[in-house]
Amino acid sequence: MNRAMGLWDRISARPPPPPPPESIDVTAQGELEIAWAGGPRVRIPAFALRDCCPCAGCIEEGTGKKILDPKTIPADIRPERIEGVGNYAVQIYWSDGHSSGIYTWDLLREASGLGAR
Repeated sequence: MNRAMGLWDRISARPPPPPPPESIDVTAQGELEIAWAGGPRVRIPAFALRDCCPCAGCIEEGTGKKILDPKTIPADIRPERIEGVGNYAVQIYWSDGHSSGIYTWDLLREASGLGAR
């Protein structure tokens, strides 16, 4: 029981996730355009976003080491569909068939050059 309480204490002490963006759209160039609540509006190139996919197929779970080889990402990669995941992330369905990455607001802020929260 003490271990469970210790885990709950660590989980509940985490700061809440940043607020969701006001909007997320795909531009004609295939970039992800995000309007963050209170600003700014940013664009993230599709290749850069696909390259930072956080899924277990792209990042080794045990070590956090990147295993995705950027050379395998098509130069014309683009998001085909975006779906919300709870109130903390989106799942992106890519033109190369990849779709297992969950992009949290923190990850998208970092990819935007804003840093986490």
